[in-house]
Amino acid sequence: MDTVFKFISPNSSQIPLKMALKTAHVTRLPNLDHVSDDINHTNNVVAFNTHHHKHHRQDVGDAVVFRKPAEEFMVIGHRGTGMNLLQSSDHRMKMIKENSILAFNTAGEFNLDYIEFDVQVTKDDCPIIFHDNFIYTEDKGVIIEKRVTDMNLDEFLSYGPQREPNKVGKPLFRKTKDGRIFEWKVEKDDYLCTLEEVFTKINHSKGFNIEFKFDDNILYTEEELVHVIQIVLRIVFKYAKNRSIIFSSFQPDAALLTRKLQSIYPVFFLTNGGVETYTDVRRNSLDEAMKLCLAGGLNGMVCEVRSILRNPGVIKRIKDLKLSLISYGQLNNIGEVVNAQILMGVDGVIVDLVQEITEVVADFGKEVENEIIVDEENDDGIKCSEKQLSSLMKVIEMKYICS
Repeated sequence: MDTVFKFISPNSSQIPLKMALKTAHVTRLPNLDHVSDDINHTNNVVAFNTHHHKHHRQDVGDAVVFRKPAEEFMVIGHRGTGMNLLQSSDHRMKMIKENSILAFNTAGEFNLDYIEFDVQVTKDDCPIIFHDNFIYTEDKGVIIEKRVTDMNLDEFLSYGPQREPNKVGKPLFRKTKDGRIFEWKVEKDDYLCTLEEVFTKINHSKGFNIEFKFDDNILYTEEELVHVIQIVLRIVFKYAKNRSIIFSSFQPDAALLTRKLQSIYPVFFLTNGGVETYTDVRRNSLDEAMKLCLAGGLNGMVCEVRSILRNPGVIKRIKDLKLSLISYGQLNNIGEVVNAQILMGVDGVIVDLVQEITEVVADFGKEVENEIIVDEENDDGIKCSEKQLSSLMKVIEMKYICS
């Protein structure tokens, strides 16, 4: 039996390209669970574009009003120029050290709207930039594991490349989800850094998507969460100035508390929308994520892209609730998948292959200007180009990502 997906178009008065698709009839979607570590989409890129602006804030007195991402499609650099997949044979996933000053400054060379990075707080109350809960090194052939938040700042900074030219840091390793351990080798390495350094050493004005990072396996008290959030907020309030800021977290209570503790910057709830299952039911579905956002006054959701592709109809429900929707995940490194999300009404994507996807975005805008817009009868003004429709159907089939 065919499934009917109804897609919601962006407001044509807000987005330059007249992108919309009324209804698509397709057969059952194939399995989306298998995504290879090797992200090679060179032959599958279909580009698109909306016109980006540098910022998404408007200053009104002392307050900052968040301009909803639906006004413009946003491209966000994941951990700067993309996360490091040390186990991957794709050299692009090991180009520049993730979550580093070098990665953030390099990302600024591209037409991004925001740079996403992970913040934790050390034992001596310093906000640092690091994704993993544990850090690994090797001593006399033995791998040593330490929790990042159990270390003082000086110990954390002693891992990997050092600021001083003649100083040698502890060798840095990384553990993958399947338990394998790899030496953290990239083509362009850089030292570990603090949140304060990110604000003071980044030489561009891109927005920051600051993710509060907490361990999924720890039950935090409200006092512990508030302590961490307040430490981070102090740095943000001191250095952000006119820079656009978005806060996000997978930890539901952290997201809610971030909203309670400040009202200047938007707060998003991160969720994989049921792709994985957690003991906290608020993390297990898009429905629960919507409830959380409404109850806590959050601005929107950042969802694993597969949860959206499996249930495109949820986008209309999210938009009807006046919530913004951003997606993340390795499928966002495929141009056709990003293009489909534009058509479906997603507000932005977090991507690893920053150069490729920003080029995809720019090229599509040029191509689509010369295309004939297909106008259906009785479509209430909803239109899409032939290229856009073709690209969307390729994503729906998803043949190129299934093994």
